[in-house]
Order: sequence, then C-alpha cells, then structure tokens
Amino acid sequence: MKKIAFITAATAAVLAIGSSVANAGTLDDVRKRGELRCIVSTGLPGFAYTDAAGVYQGFDADFCRATAAAVLGDASKVKFIPATGKTRFTILNSGEGDVLWRNTTYTFVRDVDVKTTFAAVNYYDGQGFMVPKKLGVKSAKELGGATVCIQTGTTTELNLADYFRSNKLKYEPVPIETSDEARTNYLAGRCDVYTTDASGLAASRATFPTPKDHIILPEIISKEPLGPVVRHGDDQWGDIIRWVFNLTLGAEELGVTKANVAEMAKGTNNPEINRMLGAEGDLGAMLGLEKDWGTKVIAAVGNYGEIFERHIGKDTDIGLERGLNALWTNGGLQYSPPFR
Repeated sequence: MKKIAFITAATAAVLAIGSSVANAGTLDDVRKRGELRCIVSTGLPGFAYTDAAGVYQGFDADFCRATAAAVLGDASKVKFIPATGKTRFTILNSGEGDVLWRNTTYTFVRDVDVKTTFAAVNYYDGQGFMVPKKLGVKSAKELGGATVCIQTGTTTELNLADYFRSNKLKYEPVPIETSDEARTNYLAGRCDVYTTDASGLAASRATFPTPKDHIILPEIISKEPLGPVVRHGDDQWGDIIRWVFNLTLGAEELGVTKANVAEMAKGTNNPEINRMLGAEGDLGAMLGLEKDWGTKVIAAVGNYGEIFERHIGKDTDIGLERGLNALWTNGGLQYSPPFR
C-alpha cells in the first residue's frame, strides 16, 4: 500500500510539473528574451516577404508585429523565422519559434496529430490553378496529362491528388519546396500548371513580368482556412494569439483605426470599445498583458481591414477582394466574439 501511495504521489508530482511548465510557457519566454520569434513564409508577396531593405512586410508579417505590440509593447521586437511547408511545424514544436503566422491551413490532423492549436482563421481561402493564357485552358477539368508545380508538405499536395483522382485525370507532379521555387519553375515552363491557395496564386502572379499572360482558373477545389498556430499545452499563449486577432476584427467593426485609436483610448460612449482599449475594466490582466495592450496593437498595425487593404486588397498589386474575409456585417465570415 505504501508503495502504491508513493507511486501515486510521484505520478501526481510529475503531472503537476508538466502542467506548470506548460502554463508558465511562451509568454514568460518571450518576455525574458525581449523578442517574439514569429514563423512566416519563405517569401509570399503580400503575406510575408522581404522588401528592398530586407525588412519583412505583408499581411501575416503585420500580425507578427501585432502580437509583439500586445506582449512586449513594441511591434518592432520581432525575429522573423522563414519556414517551408515541410519545416514549419517542426520549428514550432521544437520551440525555435513562438507562433506560426504563415498561410497555414487548419485541418483535423494538424490540430490533433501534429499537436498544434489553431487560434483563429485570419484568411478564408481555397485551392486554385494558374496556367499560361496561351494554353487556351478554361477549366481545371481540361488539365488531364498536365505537369503541375506543387509544394510538398502542404494540403495542396493532397487536394491535387484527390481532385485529379475523382475527375479521372492523370497528371505529373513537379515537387517544389518554396513559393519562389514554384514561380521560377512555372515561368521557366517546367510545369504547365501552378496550384496553391488562390490568394497565393494572385500574389505570385502580381510578381510576374506580364501578369496578364496568366489566368487563374475558376475552380476552387478545397476549403483552406488559414490561421495562426501555437503548440499544444499553453492555453494562455493560445488565448493571447486568438484575442490579438479578434481585436483587429472588433476594431474594424467598431470603427477604431490606427489614426483614431489614441483619441478613442481616452474613453468613448461605447463600452465595448472602452474594454478593448483598456479605458474601462482590465481585460489585459486576464491574459497576463498590460491594460492598454489593445491600444498598442491598433496603434502599431491598424484594424483587420487596414491590414488587409494595405497588403493584399483590391488597390494593391495582389488585388484581392474581401469576399469571405469581409466582416459578418458585410456578408463575410469574419466575426469577433464580444469583448466582455
């Protein structure tokens, strides 16, 4: 009986230690380091890429900065860690990165078997196909026998196989590792077709010497809910990432912008805005953050609509419409739970 009691006590102690480590987790690590390590794409125009000065820019890059603003009070304290489709989860789960803001699709296997947690969906997408206009192809169902550039280690690889199989079409895959490699091979004619998320196709096409010579076919063959990813076992960190994203949505819905947030942070007639920006209550304390974390986020990067339009919206070279990524009030799927 004593032996059983000892084993039980020892097991409980181990579980307690494991729980303590998980709960202490990423927020403390980031603060001690004084830097957020944010995993991003190896280079996807509009989403995460380096400009002429070598500085990361883009939709996903700005969510890295939003996270740093919330946690460290300084949006510039980010180390960007580029990762391919194959390496991104290894880098995250090894602890080399703190969060994955990298056009990554939320799936059952990734959520359960890879031991990650998807905190939100920051871009609703779907897989498409791009071909040179000179091929005269109008539909994906005309692609039988085509060579297809496809990134390995991605959902697009599996979706492609499923689509061609269900439509009784044959194809020859041309495996590639990065978006840059895909663009190079496609433009060199080493593959007839390039397939990835439709947003990625639009982003790649915008970099081509003659974008109008390439068309994105009408078929969307999958659901690709893209969003930030954290490791299993650190609920506090997952909550921080989730609510940083929700904040950008709530701010857009309520008219809080980069230009007016400083004034609104002094207090408004809207209790929801006041809670978001720390003028009323202290939601930040519940996350382990400063009271004005929300103000710092919007001051750094703006609301969701501002981030979207600045990097990938209809007036950019990428030229994406909001579509499913419009706010729910405008017929889209983007929706923040209440700040209360």
